[in-house]
Amino acid sequence: MRYKTELCYNGDNYHGWQIQPNANSVQETLEKCFSLILKEKISFVGAGRTDTGVHAEYYVAHFDTSSPISNIDALVNKMNIFLPKDIAIFSITEVSDEFNARFSATSRSYRYLIHTKKDPFLNSISWFVPYKIDVEKMNQACEIMKQYNDFACFCKSGADNKTTLCNITFAHFTQKGHQIIFEISANRFLRNMVRAITGTMIDIGTGKINLTDFENILKSKNRSEAGQSVPAKALALTKIDY
Repeated sequence: MRYKTELCYNGDNYHGWQIQPNANSVQETLEKCFSLILKEKISFVGAGRTDTGVHAEYYVAHFDTSSPISNIDALVNKMNIFLPKDIAIFSITEVSDEFNARFSATSRSYRYLIHTKKDPFLNSISWFVPYKIDVEKMNQACEIMKQYNDFACFCKSGADNKTTLCNITFAHFTQKGHQIIFEISANRFLRNMVRAITGTMIDIGTGKINLTDFENILKSKNRSEAGQSVPAKALALTKIDY
C-alpha cells in the first residue's frame, strides 16, 4: 500500500530533507519514527530537497507498507506525539501506486522574508538588510527572469542536476512596512536556486547592479556572476501542486 503524507517542519535543526551521512535530516527522522510505530522498515520519498536550515510550511512525501494501515487518524495523532516538536504531520492518505511525491508534482512555491528595520521578532525567520531597497526595480527584474528558462547562473556549483532548465511561472516582491516578501513558483528548482536569485535581486534593489547587468547574468549561465546565496533561515517551501 502507498500513502501520501502531508507535513511541515522547521528546518533549524536539520541538514535539509534528504538523508545524509553524519547529519540530522527530516527524512531520516520520519523514517525512524514511522518504522518504529508501524513495526516494519519504512522509506520515504519526498517532493524534493530543501537546503540545510530551510523550512517547509507544506511538504509532501510518500511511503509504502506491506499491509494496509487500519486507523490512519490514530496514526497521525500518534506520530505527532512521537515526532520532535519541529515536525508535524497534517494528514496521511492512501494513494495509488502511480503516485510519486517527487515526480508527480507539477509546481512548487517558496517564500523568502526580508526586513529592513531592526526587529528582534523577525530575526529568526527573516533576513535583515539595513538598506533602502527598490522593490519596483526588483519586480522589473522578475519579469525579465520569467522570459528565461535556463538558470545555471543560480545553481550551486557542483550540484548534480541533469538539467538547469526550469519554468518560473510566478515571481514577485511585496513590501509591507519594513518587511519585504518574495514569492516564487516554478515547475522545479535547482539546488540553492531561490537563495541565489534573492541575493541577486537584492543587488538590484540596492543599486549594486542594474537590469542590463541582471540580464547579462542570466545569459552567462555562470554562478560566479550572480549574487550571494542569502541565509537559509528566511526561506520556506509553501506549496506543492500535483
